[in-house]
Amino acid sequence: GSSIGVVYRLPAEWNRKLLGLGGGGWAGNLTLEAASDGLKRGYATAQTDGGHESTDPWDNEWAANPEARTDFAHRAVHEMTVAGKRLIAAAYERAHDKAYFQGCSTGGRMALMEAQRYPADYDGIIAGAPVYTLQVQTSAVLRNNLFAGATFSDEELEMVSKAALAACDKDDGLEDGVIGNPRACAWRPSTLQCRGGNRESCLSEAQVSALENAYAGTRSADSSWAMFPMSKGGEAGWPAYIATSGGEDPTRGGGLMTLWKNIMDDRAVAFGSFDADEDVQALRSSAFAQAYEAKNPDLSAFFERGGKLILWHGENDAGPSPVGSNDYAEAVLAANGETADVSFRHFLLPGVGHCRGGPGADLVDWLDAMDTWHSSGHAPNTLTATKADSPRTRRICAWPQLARHDGEGDPDNVDSWRCGAG
Repeated sequence: GSSIGVVYRLPAEWNRKLLGLGGGGWAGNLTLEAASDGLKRGYATAQTDGGHESTDPWDNEWAANPEARTDFAHRAVHEMTVAGKRLIAAAYERAHDKAYFQGCSTGGRMALMEAQRYPADYDGIIAGAPVYTLQVQTSAVLRNNLFAGATFSDEELEMVSKAALAACDKDDGLEDGVIGNPRACAWRPSTLQCRGGNRESCLSEAQVSALENAYAGTRSADSSWAMFPMSKGGEAGWPAYIATSGGEDPTRGGGLMTLWKNIMDDRAVAFGSFDADEDVQALRSSAFAQAYEAKNPDLSAFFERGGKLILWHGENDAGPSPVGSNDYAEAVLAANGETADVSFRHFLLPGVGHCRGGPGADLVDWLDAMDTWHSSGHAPNTLTATKADSPRTRRICAWPQLARHDGEGDPDNVDSWRCGAG
């Protein structure tokens, strides 16, 4: 029942390196567009459909097949990699020098899974905004239910975002439409609550409560996240992943209800009554979760053979929360000690949405950063982020440090930014 589709693209001018690429949503990615950047640099590229042909990011009907579950969870990328190395050696009549893997969202989960389960596959791994546990899907459902009783128009979310920015935008030394550290922002939505007879340009008590809950997140009885917290300052972008205007849009629920039907044969659940304790724990203790979740922080096997890991996340992400990536980064540092200090880096991108977009500088040459790290032996502590069709240029700092503007220099010159404690 296993059916893994792969595509390899081998440039004539090969740089002697392999680049594996991840997918998105509940799908793999075989497109030339995804491979084009690597090909232009001379990388031989490897891609997989994740074990099923559907390219719909919300389609997970395939999960009814146990073999397809295993393929998507971890087997497809590994088999793609093993076969790709053999193909490269035959085509170029020599083995590759380095192998890197890069992905964001689902591709970020695939990246972490490779480091955890198949540590010999790659020399360097880049995991962006990883949907690495099913807490992202439970967060989506609980967020939708949260806003079902306190809906927001796009205009109201814009008002909230502007209020948060007015209070906290300058905290990093520059007012530029971006909050550098949303979790340190002390602004409260109660400042927008309607008073007396005023019912314009203000929020109801229910709306204020919904926002407070969204920022705080929800924990299950075992203290794990059932609903990850949202970031202040990015509210205008929430509708892309959350049904803030009401309704039960299944795409904004992360496709969880379809998945549940196909992997939880003996247990039904209703979207509107999804429970933060019982239902979350049932899902995360399922056989699918055991194969799919890439949450193991012990990367000793990967690091000990020289592997390098870059983890990154946009602060305005309305899908997987940056809090989840921060939690994993903390766990990696705790589990791997001094080895992680030289083999692991985590970066946060202020004002950036899910993988791309948002008002922040969202373009970083992650692949060059990884290749430079391997060739020089020096881990990157700062990188440069830019924005397409804009002069916006920012320094980003290895977590937990954050960039702060010096108050005088050109904000689009990275030398005007300094890294310091968040």
